[in-house]
Amino acid sequence: MYSHPPDLAGMKPALQFRLHQQLTLTPQLQQAIRLLQLSQLELEAELRQIAESNPLLEFAEEIEDDEAEDTSAAESAYQVAGKTAGSDGDSDEGTMDWADGGGAAESPIDFSSNHSSLGNSSGSRGDDDFEPQNAAPETLQQHLLWQLNLASFNPREHLIATVLIDALNPAGYLAEGIDAVLAALPSDLNASRDEVEAVRCQLQGFDPAGVGSVDLRDCLRVQLQQFDPDTPHRDLALRIVDEELELLARNDIAKLARRLHASTDEVAEAAVLIRSLDPRPGAALDTTPVEYVAPDAYAIRDGSRWRVSLNPDSQPRLGLNQHYCGLIAKARGEDASWMRGQLQEARWLLKSLESRAETLLKVAEAIVRRQSAFLDYGPEAMHPLVLREVAEEVGMHESTISRVTTRKYLHTPRGTFELKYFFSSGVSTEDGGSASATAIQAMLRKLISAEDPRKPLSDQAIAEELQAKGIQVARRTVAKYREGLRIPTSSERQRAS
Repeated sequence: MYSHPPDLAGMKPALQFRLHQQLTLTPQLQQAIRLLQLSQLELEAELRQIAESNPLLEFAEEIEDDEAEDTSAAESAYQVAGKTAGSDGDSDEGTMDWADGGGAAESPIDFSSNHSSLGNSSGSRGDDDFEPQNAAPETLQQHLLWQLNLASFNPREHLIATVLIDALNPAGYLAEGIDAVLAALPSDLNASRDEVEAVRCQLQGFDPAGVGSVDLRDCLRVQLQQFDPDTPHRDLALRIVDEELELLARNDIAKLARRLHASTDEVAEAAVLIRSLDPRPGAALDTTPVEYVAPDAYAIRDGSRWRVSLNPDSQPRLGLNQHYCGLIAKARGEDASWMRGQLQEARWLLKSLESRAETLLKVAEAIVRRQSAFLDYGPEAMHPLVLREVAEEVGMHESTISRVTTRKYLHTPRGTFELKYFFSSGVSTEDGGSASATAIQAMLRKLISAEDPRKPLSDQAIAEELQAKGIQVARRTVAKYREGLRIPTSSERQRAS
């Protein structure tokens, strides 16, 4: 079917104007936002990466190192010149005489130990002849391999044991099971499951006892079997581990006694023996470094008020490299253009860091003003606080407050807390006010710590106690807070007592 083309004769071109708003983030603003949300360690890594690509940026320690090198070079030149000028040609004048103790008293090494030689004929001190002062700690695998090399394993068993040791997790367990070990062994070895299991059982007798276990029950059983057979309650403890480990976890001594046809005293003694064992035998040799939190700011009492200051050690000491800045005026062509661009980017970065520090200080000060009662009296005095309130006080958006309070830490006389810790929702009180969830949790913990262990408080009883203090809270809310604090139920607390 034929269709006629549209008639364009009646159509006239026209201009249409539309007004609309659109937020555009400049690269500088994007950078400032990114820096704001980084933690202290992340910021340090980010800045070092930027400084590597921009020669106009330099860390303070690099500047100090350059100055120290210049000073050291100048001092060395002065010393050489002085010796040359004052020497009469006797080459022994600058040599230290060890025979009469010339300077030996200043040596930081204690030579009283049995070292017959310094390691070379000239008597100079060689670094390779002394063990490092801070040697890396021995790992679980290294500790087990050392024992394996002393054990009487044939080459085939030695290979299987090596693969088993390599498969252990930091707690010392064979978490992936025998199948993973069989898959990791060379195919031409043709090792059977029973063969690997036999080597694993021998490995469990290594130190620490229980390594190579497949689960907690297996780990505890191996440790109990290493006790002398005459150890009181050993056999009963083995039965508990093999048959009733779940009841032991709930500390239900009475039910354990009925199930095992033993007295409660015997079961209690067996439970004490089991709890003396190590459920994570490999953890003692875990070399994972402990991470410490460095605060970004400090809250310090100054008379009748609290003052906030930034931690100077947490602020990156980044500056402009004056040497390269001085070369910009001498550069020509593309080099000059490139260096000016690098200088502009460096200045933007330094401005972003300054803005980040100012924002962090403003927010920390606002939080401390709102939560000064917590600093004075503790968690029970914590006030409800939401991001919007701080945002309105400092004149910023809530998203900015969220970024600046994430992984930023405030040191107080009561401990070091992430800034987000000071925010919590509120629960209504009888007088029309509100109490923060943190304060209620602190009250809940205090009530439970003071309860009669023989008659622990139920969630309903705790809710009634809080209502008596004017805090309107439901039983289910108490249960939620209690679970969040990892506090057992009243029945479990009673059994544990």
